[in-house]
Amino acid sequence: QVQLVESGGGLVQPGESLRLSCVASEFPFSMTAMSWYRQAPGKGRQLVAAISPPGATTYTAASVKGRFTISRANTKNTIYLHVSDLRPEDTAVYYCAMKRGVSTDYYIGGGLPDYWGQGTQVTVSS
Repeated sequence: QVQLVESGGGLVQPGESLRLSCVASEFPFSMTAMSWYRQAPGKGRQLVAAISPPGATTYTAASVKGRFTISRANTKNTIYLHVSDLRPEDTAVYYCAMKRGVSTDYYIGGGLPDYWGQGTQVTVSS
């Protein structure tokens, strides 16, 4: 059974940083493209970033480019989202998600993951 568990969210002030983590069960993790989405209050889920199985290819949404970085540690079955220079508009629940057998292009093209974590709340407020 696929399990995705996010952590690392919290309440921060504008300009601060966080590192979000997502630990995945075996499926096999090292062969699976992974993604991060977020959902702000009253809005739909938005793809924030995606990463290929070896980590060589990454995608970051234009709205967060230069501030958010996705990475992975396959030996730890973990992906990360480093979020910096946080703004109030970054306030959202951040989800780790995946679908077996797809590339990052699948997520970029609007394809939806099959499996989602429970999410971690990021609140940016002064």
